[in-house]
Amino acid sequence: MSWPLISALLAALAAVALVLWARRQELARMAGAVRAREQAHAQGSAKAQLQHPVIDLSLCVGCGACVDVCPEDGVLAMVHGQAQVVNGSRCVGVAACERACPTAAITVTLGNLAHRDDVPAVRDDLEAVGQPGLFLAGEVTAHALIKTAIEHGTRVARAVSKRVQTAPRPVLVAAHPTTEADDMLDLLIVGAGPAGLACALEATRLGVNYALLDQADTLGGTVAKYPRRKLVLTQPVDLPLRGRMARDTYSKEDLMALWQEVAQAHALRLHTGREVGHVVRDADGTFTVHTQHEPWRARHVCLALGRRGTPDKLGVEGEDLAKVAYGLIDAQSYRGRRVLVVGGGDSAVETALALAEQSGTQVTLSYRKDSFFRVRARNTARLDAATQAGRVRVLFASQVERITKTTVELAVREPGQSQPRRLTLPNDDVFVLVGGKPPFALLERAGVSFDPAHHPPTRQPTTQGTGWRRATLAGLVIALATLAFVLWHFDYYRLALPLRPTHDKHALLRPGRNLGLALGIAAVALVTVNLLYLLRRAGRLGLTFGSLRTWMTSHVATGVLALSCAFTHAALTPRDTPGGHAFWALVLLVITGAIGRYFYAYVPRAANGRELELVEVKQQLERSTQDWDGTARAFATTARSEIDATIAHRQWNGTLLGRVWGLLAGERDRRRMLARLRCAAQAQGVPRDKVVSALALAGRAHRASLAAAHFEDLRGLLSTWRFLHRWVAALLVLLIVVHVVNALRYGQMWESGA
Repeated sequence: MSWPLISALLAALAAVALVLWARRQELARMAGAVRAREQAHAQGSAKAQLQHPVIDLSLCVGCGACVDVCPEDGVLAMVHGQAQVVNGSRCVGVAACERACPTAAITVTLGNLAHRDDVPAVRDDLEAVGQPGLFLAGEVTAHALIKTAIEHGTRVARAVSKRVQTAPRPVLVAAHPTTEADDMLDLLIVGAGPAGLACALEATRLGVNYALLDQADTLGGTVAKYPRRKLVLTQPVDLPLRGRMARDTYSKEDLMALWQEVAQAHALRLHTGREVGHVVRDADGTFTVHTQHEPWRARHVCLALGRRGTPDKLGVEGEDLAKVAYGLIDAQSYRGRRVLVVGGGDSAVETALALAEQSGTQVTLSYRKDSFFRVRARNTARLDAATQAGRVRVLFASQVERITKTTVELAVREPGQSQPRRLTLPNDDVFVLVGGKPPFALLERAGVSFDPAHHPPTRQPTTQGTGWRRATLAGLVIALATLAFVLWHFDYYRLALPLRPTHDKHALLRPGRNLGLALGIAAVALVTVNLLYLLRRAGRLGLTFGSLRTWMTSHVATGVLALSCAFTHAALTPRDTPGGHAFWALVLLVITGAIGRYFYAYVPRAANGRELELVEVKQQLERSTQDWDGTARAFATTARSEIDATIAHRQWNGTLLGRVWGLLAGERDRRRMLARLRCAAQAQGVPRDKVVSALALAGRAHRASLAAAHFEDLRGLLSTWRFLHRWVAALLVLLIVVHVVNALRYGQMWESGA
């Protein structure tokens, strides 16, 4: 055996090993995503509180762009070649995934508000339902992002500007307006956080007569109360009168300094130390806003109050001690202290981490539940690292019972124990971060409705299908246009090649001159634009303009148009030349793209459908057995473990050949599993009716996992189709280059063929 042959064999074996290793890694990642999704369902964090992504699997082509751009880890993951929502509660509504999806398969939408009585009812323009002239903006509307708050404030100022343009008022000169009608404001903004600040800046730009009130001594709202150096902005933002902010990421100090600079530069009419008591609509339809200093009158009011309100308390002995605080500003001042942080949200975790970074500080984090379920993934990872390093001690299932000057007493429930144990910790400081009471009372007195029936109907995305009909229609239109062109010049195209030079239209339609040459150039240009989509999707070479959705549409359209132009450029007679070969490569490229588009929608969707069925079966088994006790509960645990083991073996750990054998021997495996469970039930004396229901669910879970595994294997095999599509594209480019070079070199020699 020659050395080249041995080298080729070794290279082939190495390639196969690499492919198998990559496949194993992909299955492991998917298994992790599925486990995370099941855990989120069990913890109740699979669904978001307000905004969340909805994925149309019939449109998802598995490019992963949405997963790559999501700023929050753990919200989305790739399962069976398609995007899946894993932990919806971590979604913060940035909607970067929606903008990045090239096929419009993902939509960030509001959840079902039919049963939410903690979200104020506002219209699309943020005006409170039933209260003309009263607007809400920012966090008070249950939208938490600084970017969203700035957009809200800008939108309110523009809406008010349009309303007052019909009856312009003189600009307010007095620093403190009186109750006289002539000094009435067009807009009174309550709250100088990001929403109120943006509203004031936009009102300044539009010439709206306004004033900005805040109960604090400076602007910033909730952001001003964040801990030092906390990152508060992690995405691009446009601020009125300033434009796009220079950076995508800002710390609290940097953002506050920028806001102060903008407020001073534009002389915002900011009045601090004004705590609003209540908002009253007068008989003439205007508003009077009462503060502890003076009343303010305005035709329109924007409440940008925030949502945190008054902090919730624990209601335990000793909570009134001076060492108990409800927010952290400067972690450095607690260096070397023994600190207890109470809470299970991002604020509590971030506070514990900030304190743990101080030299000599002993930090304990107490949370009443068994695990965190609404904490951002990056905070969870940081907390895990701090816990492993011994910088933070986490006490789950614990509650504070008593606080003294030097200690804290907690009740901690250990796993498997019915009664909690008492734990006393030496302590210097306590931070209580368990939420707060939003300013709903003020809003309700102002006439804002929280009735779910008053919420505008939320349009939920529906499955749109694969887009096959639209693509077929577009192709049909292009084909008909091409056919019309051919029929128009059919007297030329029907002639044999040797006779065409004698026809009057030969100078116009031949490949090397005039219209024929223009069609060839157009085909090359269209192919170039078509292939640029790959660079745009990868974000390479600085190609970032335009949405991926537009680029995907152009990818499909330019492919079909390029084929039509190439066909007419070849005068309907592709020959045995590089140009003719390029034409047939283009035909193959369009065909592989169309077939691949169908496969990449149908097969992964079928696999994910089985996954969802599997989740449903597990949840049904959990619900049906949660009231069982004694031996029946032990059997239910055995059944769930048996199901999990079967799924792990057949779906994620087995080889392709092993799963092919599993398909053939699936019925035998199912019978063996049910037999083992039946024997376990008999040994434990479980009632027959409970055994029958559990075994039925176990059998259904086995079938669903087997089907999901084999759909995944089919998807793995079909992935070669994508490589075929790309290699055909590479061959097409090579043939086009050769064809163009030959045409430029030989000129007239190629005018009679393509």
